[in-house]
Amino acid sequence: MQQQKIIPAAAILAALVLAVAGWFLLRAEEQPFMASTANPYATEAALEILEEGGSAVDAAIAVEAVLTLVEPQSSGLGGGAYLLHWDARAERLETYDGRETAPAGITPDVFVDAGGNPRPFIEAVVSGESVGVPGVVAMLHMAHKDHGRLPWARLFEPALKLAEEGFIVSPRLAALIEWSPALPNIPAARDYFFTQNAEGELVPHPAGTLLKNPAYAQTLRLVQQDPAVFYTGDIAQKIVLAVRGAPTRAGTLSMSDLRAYKPIKRDPLCALPTAFIKSAAWAPAHRAGSPAFRFWAFLKISMSQR
Repeated sequence: MQQQKIIPAAAILAALVLAVAGWFLLRAEEQPFMASTANPYATEAALEILEEGGSAVDAAIAVEAVLTLVEPQSSGLGGGAYLLHWDARAERLETYDGRETAPAGITPDVFVDAGGNPRPFIEAVVSGESVGVPGVVAMLHMAHKDHGRLPWARLFEPALKLAEEGFIVSPRLAALIEWSPALPNIPAARDYFFTQNAEGELVPHPAGTLLKNPAYAQTLRLVQQDPAVFYTGDIAQKIVLAVRGAPTRAGTLSMSDLRAYKPIKRDPLCALPTAFIKSAAWAPAHRAGSPAFRFWAFLKISMSQR
């Protein structure tokens, strides 16, 4: 993500610490810990924070800052997220709701065409109209105030280093850049994700490219100083200008929408699908909670029919 733009709806997390590559450490003088994320760079960032004595929330913040850089197609500070936190000492489960909220100026027919038919998915998403108020930064700051150990600014250092020194474009990111029908038509995205070949043709950065993002590094430095800059300061103003000046169907997002945003701490939904497993999820909200319980119900029915 560059400071000048927000990619609509591209950065939504179901949880901040999810699976692919993981590290596990066990030392006699320390408690064991594990970090598992969607990208090795993010896992390394989490490991670095945990080794310094950071909390799980500290590690999750470092993870999200790195994923915004190395996995922008799926994650980002410009999107929304939920966080499910277990406090072992208090034996308390908490959920933090940092999902996006719709601008006050949105209308019920925003995603239908002149004939009253729903717009195709890509057409609906790639527009200024689809951009909501980003909730990740505010939610992470709330969780950090409750459970952080290391200073807020320290948690963005791994992402800052990668943004300034560069990271290797993964095969997955390269494939999704090449696939996207929208990125070449968004000036800021085109300038960042594409280059010109020897024939002067615009081509996506291939896997293995060392990619730097100084604009994102500048954004992180501002967030380090004060996360409110995302909602009341320079970054907020640039988000509003980008949405209202979107090349495809400008949105209505305003500074008042950003100033009004508040993350929410909710009671989790819990269930006991088996005698040995307790399942927990976020309280009801858009795209939250209930799918997990539907999965357990389906599994229980399937097992009973075997």
